[in-house]
Amino acid sequence: MQYFPIFLDTTDLNCLVVGAGEVAARKIELLLKTHATINVVAPWACDTVLRFVEEGKVKFEKRLYETQDLSQKQLVFVATDDSLVNAQVHAQAKAQNILVNVVDNIPLCQFITPSIVDRSPIVIAISSGGVAPVLLRYLRQKLESLIPQKVSLLGQFSEKFRELVKQKLSSVTARRFFWEDVLDGDIAEDVLVGNNEQAERKLLSKLDSDDSKIKGEVYLVGAGPGDPDLLTFRALRLMQKADVVVYDRLVSSEILELVRRDAEKIYVGKAKSKHTVPQEEINELLASEALAGKRVVRLKGGDPFIFGRGGEEIETLVEKGISFQVVPGITAASGAASYAGIPLTHRDHAKSVVFATGHLRDNTINLNWKGLAQADQTIVFYMGLTGLAIICEELVKHGLPTTTPIAMVQSATTPQQKVITGTFMDIQAKAEAAGIQPPALIIVGSVVSLHEKLNWFNPR
Repeated sequence: MQYFPIFLDTTDLNCLVVGAGEVAARKIELLLKTHATINVVAPWACDTVLRFVEEGKVKFEKRLYETQDLSQKQLVFVATDDSLVNAQVHAQAKAQNILVNVVDNIPLCQFITPSIVDRSPIVIAISSGGVAPVLLRYLRQKLESLIPQKVSLLGQFSEKFRELVKQKLSSVTARRFFWEDVLDGDIAEDVLVGNNEQAERKLLSKLDSDDSKIKGEVYLVGAGPGDPDLLTFRALRLMQKADVVVYDRLVSSEILELVRRDAEKIYVGKAKSKHTVPQEEINELLASEALAGKRVVRLKGGDPFIFGRGGEEIETLVEKGISFQVVPGITAASGAASYAGIPLTHRDHAKSVVFATGHLRDNTINLNWKGLAQADQTIVFYMGLTGLAIICEELVKHGLPTTTPIAMVQSATTPQQKVITGTFMDIQAKAEAAGIQPPALIIVGSVVSLHEKLNWFNPR
């Protein structure tokens, strides 16, 4: 980040505005929402600024800027139409380590004012670093429509009881759990409709009860095939609640960015023939973290119940009496096929689809080849890159023609997606020439022939 987002305490903040036209007035209007003292210097002033002066909201001196105007100032806005004055104030302020912003001149800005969604005490600030103001306005409009005006009431309510909750609940984790329950439940609803007395009674009752006792839980969450936009709402919500996130190799960095900032992240990923953490240890890790009173998200690529060993992990949780939830995700087969323009079923090509693993526990590919090698059926192989030669050989041996279409999809749904198609006769050579690497899925069947016609996703 070139611009580090930060909220300044404006109590006792002494601010200088050089210029008093309409551009300066817009900055003054923002500053008037704060506790800052506002000093304005300019040889003339627009009607808006003069009204602020008459109302006693700002201090105004009708004259040219002088160097001594910077004395005792911590923040400076420059909004004149004289580029020499703008550059002079910028240089002098910077030399005195005073933060300075020359409006609409990014190179002369030590800080920039963000676009603001004001629901005080809740304030949301967003910025494009000055490079995309139209996009910024668009995003602000979206946020304004999504966040109700009355959310400020929840902020005020939380502020009122913050110290009491802190006294009652010494643990940071316990306090966070408590407030999450309050804000997710009927107490918050009472506040939003104006039933403050009822909301306060409920909160005090909850605080005195055992409901606030920390109870660990595990959320088995499918992260989907790679594109963060394909996460479910529930997955995202639980990722934001987690104390600990246990994730694997197929979870992208973009998805990890959506996890709560202060959550502990534990990598247990596996690469081909190389296990970072044995599965049994992963099972025990989830259990031990939950038993310690933490909310644990087990974040898995694709869907946790489709070649994700989710069943094995929750068996351990059941044995230990630990609460858990399972959040399905878009499985890799569905994501890869959709983004490659390959329908898994089609009336003219395939009446069924079957998912198979190209890598078994004992490092073999000992599958029901006769059942897989059926006409009018699509087969998707997970983790099949290493065994590609065996897959092609066995399917031909059990009845499929050597001309059967086959596709390989690498890094599906991401900007790095790569798709190659061929037949059993040439797919190995094509995969080697294209440098296909894991994660990659194999799709076999007549539906692959639709790729060229239906391919819609062009990541490059």
